[in-house]
Amino acid sequence: MKILLIAGARPNFMKIIPLIWEMNKRKEIQKQIQYKFIHTGQHYDNQMSDVFLEDLELPAPDINLNIGSASHAVQTAKIMVEFEKICLYEKPDLIVVVGDVNSTLACSLVGTKLGIKIAHVEAGLRSFDRSMPEEINRILTDSISDYLFITCSDAETNLLNEGIAREKIHFVGNIMIDTLLKFKKDADKKDTYRNLGLGKKRYAVLTLHRPSNVDEKASLEKILRAVEKISHKIPVVFPVHPRTKISINNHNLSSFENLSSSIFFEKPLGYLEFLNLMANAKFILTDSGGIQEETTALKIPCLTLRKNTERPVTVRIGTNTLVGDDEGEILTNVEKIMQGDYKTGSKIPRYWDGTTARRIIDILEKISC
Repeated sequence: MKILLIAGARPNFMKIIPLIWEMNKRKEIQKQIQYKFIHTGQHYDNQMSDVFLEDLELPAPDINLNIGSASHAVQTAKIMVEFEKICLYEKPDLIVVVGDVNSTLACSLVGTKLGIKIAHVEAGLRSFDRSMPEEINRILTDSISDYLFITCSDAETNLLNEGIAREKIHFVGNIMIDTLLKFKKDADKKDTYRNLGLGKKRYAVLTLHRPSNVDEKASLEKILRAVEKISHKIPVVFPVHPRTKISINNHNLSSFENLSSSIFFEKPLGYLEFLNLMANAKFILTDSGGIQEETTALKIPCLTLRKNTERPVTVRIGTNTLVGDDEGEILTNVEKIMQGDYKTGSKIPRYWDGTTARRIIDILEKISC
């Protein structure tokens, strides 16, 4: 059985590496299952790609399509054109895609039309907001996948409601937590927050990159104004995503960089550096899906700057609260955290235990027989 493992953007790497670890350590199946790691190059610069690959100890990709940045349509089309060539040459039996980025959908479409089986890791997540490009990618990928590996019971309900056959669905847990738990000790050795002159649990972290938050000036400005007020209570570290940096400049909001000496505008960080920063923070402000999950696993308060989430389990039993771009909601919940009145999370979701990759490879091993 020949498998192509697909990654294209920064969050994908964290979901692919546990599968590579698991297959590499199972010497008995290496004649039975062979894999190649394909990087589409959707995230292509050093800070968004190369540093992550190094931190995660990922092998160099067997193939890099070097697609680069473009509009959704152009990027998806370019990936499809180049990936089809790879499939025709490699003739894989299975394509494994992860997450919800353009690479996920593009490679799934190519494989399906060539009659190749598709496995989707992190299937079934739904925000029920079709204005999100990721939501379209999720729905379409799931509809053409043959094996759907899910992180939580909500995902199974979503897939069944969409008419997906139950036998295609496999509850394996959250593969991002495999990576988190493996590298937690290494991250603890980093001095990321100390190098900024900060103390443990004496700062907050902000991440911001979704189009709904950063492309429109009104929303971006509201969030930055709330963050400026928060910074008078507690320092805020803000690793700025390239898309967000462009928006801040284009909307003439760069003055925010000088409004408070307690907001640390930083370049994007590597995985270990950011994990060190996140694990030692008082709380996180984010619009990232993966960070909602990681903070729940780490029991760190998370305020999600969105009106919806495809990961409701992090709100229901985890440490996450949806606050949107509403300044009042943001500041009210920050005050709860500062006063010690914020929820701690009732439990870690089932199978978020560091062994998700093992469960996936067990299933793929049975398929290959």
